[in-house]
Parts: sequence; C-alpha cells; structure tokens
Amino acid sequence: MPAKIILTVIQGQLLGQQYIFDCRTSCIIGRSPDCNPQLPDDDNHRGISRYHCLLDINPPDIRVRDFGSKNGTYINGKNIGQRQRNQTAEEAVKLQFPEYDLRTGDEINLGHTVFKVSIEIHQYQVNLPTFIPDDVTVKNNPVQQAYFLDIIKYFLNLAESGDRNLKAISGYNLVKLLSTSEFGEVYLAQHNQSGKFIALKVMLPAVAANDFAVQMFLRETENTKALQHPHVVQLMDCGFSEIIFFFTMEYCEGGTVWDFMQQLGGRLSVDIAVPIILQILDALEYAHNVELPYVKLADGKFGKGKGIVHRDLKPSNIFLTNIDGKLVAKIGDYGLSKAFDLAGLSGQTLTGTQAGTPVFMPRQQVLNFKYAQPEVDIWAVAACLYNMLTGCFPRNFTGDPFLAVLQNNPIPIRQRDATIMQPLAQVIDLALVDKPEIHFKSAAEFKRALLSALSW
Repeated sequence: MPAKIILTVIQGQLLGQQYIFDCRTSCIIGRSPDCNPQLPDDDNHRGISRYHCLLDINPPDIRVRDFGSKNGTYINGKNIGQRQRNQTAEEAVKLQFPEYDLRTGDEINLGHTVFKVSIEIHQYQVNLPTFIPDDVTVKNNPVQQAYFLDIIKYFLNLAESGDRNLKAISGYNLVKLLSTSEFGEVYLAQHNQSGKFIALKVMLPAVAANDFAVQMFLRETENTKALQHPHVVQLMDCGFSEIIFFFTMEYCEGGTVWDFMQQLGGRLSVDIAVPIILQILDALEYAHNVELPYVKLADGKFGKGKGIVHRDLKPSNIFLTNIDGKLVAKIGDYGLSKAFDLAGLSGQTLTGTQAGTPVFMPRQQVLNFKYAQPEVDIWAVAACLYNMLTGCFPRNFTGDPFLAVLQNNPIPIRQRDATIMQPLAQVIDLALVDKPEIHFKSAAEFKRALLSALSW
C-alpha cells in the first residue's frame, strides 16, 4: 500500500474535516473557490489570501510553499517567510519562495484555521540497488555520471547472460549520451547484429520505493507501449532489474524542436511551426482516444480503458525525424516521466529547483498536479506553438512562478510579435484561455480552428 498523508482541521470553522492524499499531487489552500482545501471567504478570514500557499505532496513527503502572503504561513507558530536573525545570504535567497518540509505532528496555522499533519508510512519497500553507494548522487556531476554509465554497461553485459528481466536491452551497445533529465538519461544504442539505432532511456528511482509504486509505474508503461502512431515516438520494450528501469524506443535523429529552435535563432517561422503542431495534434487526438490495457476503473480494479494524457508537453519533448525527405514530428516521453513522478519514484518536488518554471502548464495543473484531462495537453500544445513562433512564454513570470500561473493571464501573441497574422493569433490566444476552464477540449477541435485560420 502507498504512504498516506492526512491533514486534519483541529481549529476553525472546518473543525474535524480531513484531507487525505495517497499519491503524487499538489493543491492550493486559500479563499478562492477553486482552492482545495478552500477556507471560508468571510470577515474572519480576510487575513488569508485567495491563493495563500501551495501543498506539494509526494507521499510520504509533503512541502508547504508560501505565496508571499501579507500575513504569512505559520508552521508550529513560526512564520516560514519571515527572515530570522543571523540568517545566511543563501537562506535569505530561499525566502523569495519560502518553503517548509512537513513532518507528522506539524501544525499549519492560517489565521483562525489550523491543520495538523499526519504521515502514514508502509514498510513494504524495494530498496535501491546495493551496488550504488549511499553517498552517490548521479545527476549533474561528470564523475557520478561516469559511475552511472558503468552501472548501465554492467546491466548490458548482464543482459547477455539471459536475464529475462533484461531481455529488452540484450544485444545492444552504447554509442553516446543523448540527454540527461531529472529522472534519468537517454543514450544512443546500436544493435550488434542488425546495426539498427535506438534510444535507450534509463530511469533510476531517487528514493527507496514500495512495490505498489513500482507496479503502478509498470502498468503505465504498458499503456505507453500500446501507443502505435506515426507521430508518437514508439516505445518498443522495457526492462526492469534491481529497481532500475530500461526502455528501448524509436530514435529520432533530428533531435527536439527546442534544439531546432536554437539552431534557427530561438524561434520558427509559421510555415515550419504550424505543420509541426498539426502533426502533434493528430497524435494527441489518437492518444486521447486509444484503447489501453491498464486503466483504474471506478471500482478500484484495473482493466481496459480509453485514452492517455501526456501531461508534460513542451518543445523539448517533441522530436523530429526525416522520412522520405519530409520533416516528421513525434511526441516523445509519452507520460513516462510524469508517471514515474506520480508513482513517487522520482523523489522530486513540484516546486524544487529541478522542477523549473511551469511555463507550459495551465492553471488546472497547478491547482491539482495530477489533473489529467485531455485539455491540459491541448493548452500545452498551444503554449508550445506560442513559444515556437515568438521565442517567449505565454505568461509573464514575475514573483512566485506558480502563483503567476494562477494570477497572470497569457499575453496576446501579437503583443510579442505583431507580424503574426490576426486569424492565427486569435486561435492561439483562444487556445490559451484557462480561466475558468480551458477553451479547446479536444485536439481535433483545436486543429480545425488552426486550419480555418490558415485558410482565411
């Protein structure tokens, strides 16, 4: 069973109410109707902001992030945003976006409302590989990355011994490192006999994981393997051993759209950007409606279901390849990193420095990180198109980036680049509406609007 976090109101008008979290998510506490938990919007709670603080939850971890509220967020009676005497410069910088990691027994004081934190941890854990020293952090260090490379080569050799869990990577040799992310690394690999090139993705949990989390992630992997579309990077096979996950997938020699943008000065012309987006919308229309082998049903069991949401679309997740002289775009990393994170295997927080600014995220995903309706992908595609055409992000980000998503509306695209033709600009601006809800509900609907604007 997964770890569980329980928030109980021990003081205030909501006395006795409980909020239970057993998976990776986020929520906002405040007076706004779209907050959950929502505090009363009355005279007794005027000291609470509409969006007061964010709870970043990855059971058994929970972090509270103050949004710079005038009256502060108090943990055990102490304002986490208030500068303390003898504070270092580094500590002072952190107060720009004050955060606090909560533990069992901690109390969150927000005006007249007090929440008490309780964390339940189940001890059914799968430990990290014993051959990785406790003091090794693989990411962002050349020496440690070299050590990580040795680990991967070890498993490639082990695959030749017939380990059935590593059949997916049997017969491959590493060629070079393609990319590094917060969740792992991607290598170019070549099959010894056929000479075929593939991308080998390696994901290593940052924390000890329970079997529930591992199985949850593997179920999501089976859903990703079910995606068979010319504009989705094909996940061919996966391997799993000693809590390290291996994925063999289609290799796209053209790199990512983000790379392509940098090569062309930071933006793309309409005649390049829009055809790429139209292909991606075709892929999303397929993926949002495809039959999947493992979906959690209403009764809590797993069975066949329909549709999978990517939840992390951005130019660096759109890959390019050349097929018969034509530029073909494909969605990469279809939900794998997000599923890895939602399963609690990443050890990451939404608000931590490695999470980055949520520039391609609609407000619905800040309000609820696990929000997984198809329209969040449609919004993200529109944000990608905006970025590809202008080199800018749809929103201005000042102050707390997560609060900016909640409060700042996207800037009309012609204010970034007045040369973009009006009909196309109107469709993009409409697609980026996310208050109170996202305008376009399906990829097909957005595609029709784009084609209509281009034929005007």
